[in-house]
Amino acid sequence: MRKKQRSITEQRDWGGLRHWYDSPLGRLYAQAETVLLADLLPMLFGYHIITLGDPMGQDLLAASPIAHHCHMDFSDFTATPRLDLLAEPSQLPVAADCMDVVALPHVLEFVAEPHAVLREVERILIPEGHVLILGFNPVSLWGLRWLLGLRRGKSPWDARLLSVTRVRDWLALLGFETLAVHYCFYRPPLKHLPLLKKLAFLERLGARWWPFGGGGYVLLAKKRVSTLTPIKPHWRPRRRLLREGLINHTLGKYRRD
Repeated sequence: MRKKQRSITEQRDWGGLRHWYDSPLGRLYAQAETVLLADLLPMLFGYHIITLGDPMGQDLLAASPIAHHCHMDFSDFTATPRLDLLAEPSQLPVAADCMDVVALPHVLEFVAEPHAVLREVERILIPEGHVLILGFNPVSLWGLRWLLGLRRGKSPWDARLLSVTRVRDWLALLGFETLAVHYCFYRPPLKHLPLLKKLAFLERLGARWWPFGGGGYVLLAKKRVSTLTPIKPHWRPRRRLLREGLINHTLGKYRRD
């Protein structure tokens, strides 16, 4: 009996992530991510920008100066009025070399084949195009909660956390250059909103004393395309077998004879 083919996102609760973003902790976390995107997006120019996934339920591309915004998702649950495409992230119905910027909000952590998604991103990006990857940081208090297995199986705690180093290595194999990594949200992942507000001072202390320990990160990378540089051939002049003076002397001898 043949097994039914599973969706690439079936293993993890992508729809549950949207529910989590509606929680007090999720809304605070989304604000922190939006601030990072608001700093990075205005520096990225072009004609077309696409976001793959819409877990926050808000326009992540609002700060982008690019005119044409495209929103794609791969779950009916997260469908919004601005949704343009509904497709698997590893099989995008997008032409090659046409997008200037691609945003991946936690997609790599919830799909079964993150490498396939990155290959699609590389395919649809123009040369020198940019990709923005949002992820949860395993080297943080949030990562500690994942290690402890608290509420395992419920989104977002069922995600597959990917370190910045691992994502950077994957991108390098595809010819990307990592330009910047910014971290956010240094407070612990607590549900109690009043306590979270009291711990707001940790944002300032964490950014100063533990800059790589934020609960989340945004990675910016550029697609590099290797060009063939013509190599000028090194032509060597043919070496003379005889010195010029000796040649002239020999010719004169034959003329006299």
